[in-house]
Amino acid sequence: MKILIFIIIFITSTSLNSFPIPKDKKATFDLIRKNKIIGTIETLFEEKDDLLIVSTNVEIEVKALFLKVYEFNQSSKEIWHNGQFIEFEGHTDFEDEREYFIKGKDTADNFTASGMDGEITYDKKILPLNYWNKDILNEKTVFDTQKGISRDIKVQKLDDELVFINNDEIISEKFVLDASTNPKDKGPFPQYTLWYAKKNNELIKFRFINWKDKKEVIAQRNNWEN
Repeated sequence: MKILIFIIIFITSTSLNSFPIPKDKKATFDLIRKNKIIGTIETLFEEKDDLLIVSTNVEIEVKALFLKVYEFNQSSKEIWHNGQFIEFEGHTDFEDEREYFIKGKDTADNFTASGMDGEITYDKKILPLNYWNKDILNEKTVFDTQKGISRDIKVQKLDDELVFINNDEIISEKFVLDASTNPKDKGPFPQYTLWYAKKNNELIKFRFINWKDKKEVIAQRNNWEN
C-alpha cells in the first residue's frame, strides 16, 4: 500500500514575519487515515540572535494484519535570518527506492538548491512550500523542500469555517491549494485544503486525497492551546 506520496514539510516561522511561533515553540499534528492515527509531524522553533531554526520530523507507519505495509520518514531544517529564508537541509525517504538529500542556500543574488533535478538556481525571494507559513498562499512559485524543486501553485480562498479541536471552536480561514507536477513525480500533486486559525494565522488542519487509493488523509493539530 502506497498512500502518502506528498506529506509536508510544513512548518516555518519567525517573529519578524507575519506568521507566528507557537507559544511553546512547538507544533505537533496527528496524521489520520480511515479514522486511525498513522503518524505524527513535530516541528521545533529555536531562536538564536537574529536567526530562526525550524526543525521538522515526519514519521508515518501503516500496518495491515500487524504487518508494515507503508513507511515514510522526513527530517528537515530551515534557517531564516531577519525574515529571509536563507538555508535548508533535509532528507526524505519514500516507501520505494526514492530517497532525497536536499540542500539549499542563499548566494549573493539567488537561492541555489540541489535535489531531485540536480542543482538549480532560484529567485532569492523564493519561499519554501511550507503550509505553516500562510504567506505562501500569495506566491506563484514555491520551493518544494521535500524534493528540492520548484512548483507553481494556485490558491483559492473559501468561506470561513469552524474547526473543532480539544472541544474548542476555532474560527478558521479555509483555502484550497493546487501545485504543478514534475515529470519525475510518481503521480499528480494532490490538492490540499488548509485551515488557519483566524485569530493568529496558525495552521490547525489540512487534508488531501491520495491519488493511488483515493483515501482522505487529515493532519490535525494536537497541541493547540486556546
